[in-house]
Amino acid sequence: MVSFKALAAFSALSVVAVFAAPVPRALPTPVSASTARTYLNELTIAAESNSPAYDRDLFHTWITIEGTCNTRESHLKAITRITVNSDCTAASGRWVSPYDNVATTLASDLDIDHVVPLKEAWVSGARSWTSAQREAFANDVTRPQLAAVTDNLNQSKGDKDPAEWMVPLSSFVCTYVRAWVTVKHFYSLTVDQAEYNALSSYLADC
Repeated sequence: MVSFKALAAFSALSVVAVFAAPVPRALPTPVSASTARTYLNELTIAAESNSPAYDRDLFHTWITIEGTCNTRESHLKAITRITVNSDCTAASGRWVSPYDNVATTLASDLDIDHVVPLKEAWVSGARSWTSAQREAFANDVTRPQLAAVTDNLNQSKGDKDPAEWMVPLSSFVCTYVRAWVTVKHFYSLTVDQAEYNALSSYLADC
């Protein structure tokens, strides 16, 4: 968990604190390319299954994880210097979406993307998890699973895996693929054959 220090206090109706992350980063550092290749070969290749059918409500987001801050708010604080209101919503800040290198000063322009989408997790094994396990996955700020990204880009990604969609910023492709494999390996999720082939191809160039 990132530690934050309150630097200023104002009225409870407006800004109450400024927080700074020691090392701003788009998401926790994934494993190296060589380790990702090893991890990928350890994953089980299996066809996806959507039985029983996926329901987003089975993954509880966003939970309160730090004071009055929920997962989204904590992530926005962790990746850049921001000012927050008394309810922990972002009052001001500047973020750069790692998927497309687009900057914004409006938190409302950002979605918190699950690198491995919730439905992808469901069809890859999370359908057999407990509710507590799915909640932990959906709010994981330790693994490289959450990224603050341009909202319309996140919507274009949807629940697609790397065989179907890839970040448009070429310099971030290796990081994204390493993050995907890191998360899938940690949670013992399966990969389908097309997904495995795409990941293997991307990692070969990392």
